[in-house]
Amino acid sequence: MIELRQPYYDLSPAVFKPMLQALKGLESSSLGSTLIELVFLRVSQINGCAYCLEMHSKALRKDGVEQTKLDALAGWKVSNHFSDKERAALAWAEAVTLITEGAEDAVYQPLLQFFTAQEISDLTFTASLMNAFNRLAISMRM
Repeated sequence: MIELRQPYYDLSPAVFKPMLQALKGLESSSLGSTLIELVFLRVSQINGCAYCLEMHSKALRKDGVEQTKLDALAGWKVSNHFSDKERAALAWAEAVTLITEGAEDAVYQPLLQFFTAQEISDLTFTASLMNAFNRLAISMRM
């Protein structure tokens, strides 16, 4: 078992607690828990956060998502398990996660078909927040 480097959640509560509040705010989003968890899981796959992979896979199974869909998530671009709306969200999540490659209009424009301006904002916060949690968990060996 890998030992936690620092209990960042205890050491920096003034920063960590607002992050948890942001997470709670997303729970009331019209995006829905399944789409949020799919984005969380995909971002965690990209970042290689084992702790988050397990947590979000479990949450999606609890939401009733089939294991075959979870198994196909890394290959969502060529899988028939994902709707066009989910594809747009996953593409945006990848662009936000791999930001050095840019968040190009070709990835942003499809969002406009499926999401309101507030939902696009919430989706961007979803990917950004998960990236922050992944970086904490990975760097501190959660």
